[in-house]
Amino acid sequence: MKKLSIVGNDLFLAHQNPPGHPECPERLINILEVLKSSKLLEKTVPIDTRPATEEEITLVHSKPYFDMVRNTSGKEFSQLDTDTSACEVSFDAALAGSGGLICSVNNILSKKIDTAFVLARPPGHHAEHDRAMGFCLFNHIAVAAAHLLTNCGLKRVLIIDWDVHHGNGTQHIFYDSDKVLYFSVHQFPFYPGTGSLKELGYKDGLGYTLNVPCPSMLGDEDYLRIFTEILRPVVEQYVPEFILVSAGFDAYQVDPLGGMLVTSQGFARLTRFVMQLAKKHCQGNIAFLLEGGYNTAEMGLIIQSVIEEILDIKVSDTGFDFKRTTCKHTVAETAKTYSKYWSF
Repeated sequence: MKKLSIVGNDLFLAHQNPPGHPECPERLINILEVLKSSKLLEKTVPIDTRPATEEEITLVHSKPYFDMVRNTSGKEFSQLDTDTSACEVSFDAALAGSGGLICSVNNILSKKIDTAFVLARPPGHHAEHDRAMGFCLFNHIAVAAAHLLTNCGLKRVLIIDWDVHHGNGTQHIFYDSDKVLYFSVHQFPFYPGTGSLKELGYKDGLGYTLNVPCPSMLGDEDYLRIFTEILRPVVEQYVPEFILVSAGFDAYQVDPLGGMLVTSQGFARLTRFVMQLAKKHCQGNIAFLLEGGYNTAEMGLIIQSVIEEILDIKVSDTGFDFKRTTCKHTVAETAKTYSKYWSF
C-alpha cells in the first residue's frame, strides 16, 4: 500500500467566511468525518508540516500583497474581493496551506512518503500575483511549484487543474514560463472569465498554458477522453519531473456552483489516470491539493473514492466509452489550437 499523507490543520477549519458563504468549514468537516468512519485515516502516514515563510510566498506573490494579507491577521473581518474575505486566522491558515504542500513535496522527493493530499482552506488557484480572488488568498499550488523550481533544482513541473473554474491565478503566475506546464479543464464561459483557447502563454511560456474550455454538462467519459487525447500526448512530450494537482470537486454532478456531471467514480478514474502519468514520467512524484467543491453533504464520499484510489484499495479503469462522449468538438478545437506547439 502506498504511503499517503493527508495533511490537515486546525487552522483550515478555523478559517471563516461570512454566514451563507459556500466556502465553509463544513466542507472539511464532512470530509474528515467520512475519512474517520471509513478508517482510511488509519491507513495514512503523518508528516510534520510548518507554515510557509514570507520568502516562499513571495516566490509567486508580490511583497506588498503579502503584507496586505498579513495585515488582516487578528482582525475579525477584512474584505479583499467581492467574494473573498479574511477573518482573524485566515492569514495563518493560508500560510499553513502553502506550507503543508511544500512539506508534502519535500517528503515525496526524499521518498519518506509516496504522495500527499493537502486539505487546505482557503483554497488557492484563483489568487494572482498581487490580488486575492475567488475565495483564495495565497496560491498554494503555485508556491509549491516555484519551490520545486527554485529550491529543489527541478526544471519541469506539471500542474493539472480539474476544478470546474479556471485557475486564473496559476495561469497568470506562470504565463511566460516553460518550466511549468499548466493544464486546466474547466467550464467556459464561466467564472472567472479566463481560460479561453486564445490564452496560450507568453514569450518562453507560449504553448505551456494548456486550456481546455468546455461547455457545461460534460461527464466522466468526456473528462477521461480529454485527459487521454489532449493531456497524455502533451505530457509524453513534456516529461515532467513532478505533478501537482489542483483537485477541485465542483465539477461534481450536483455541486451548487458548477454545471458538470462528473461522479465520485469519475474523480477516482481521473486520480488513477494522473497517478499513472506520474508513475510513467516522474517516478511517481505527485501531490494533490484541495481547491473547490461545495456540496458539503457529499464531499466526504467524493474524497473517499479518491483516497481509495491513491491507496490502491480500488483500481479504476481509465479507459473511456467513446460513444458516451459529447466533447468531440472541444477535443478537436483544442488539438487544432495547440498543434503548433505539441503533437497530437
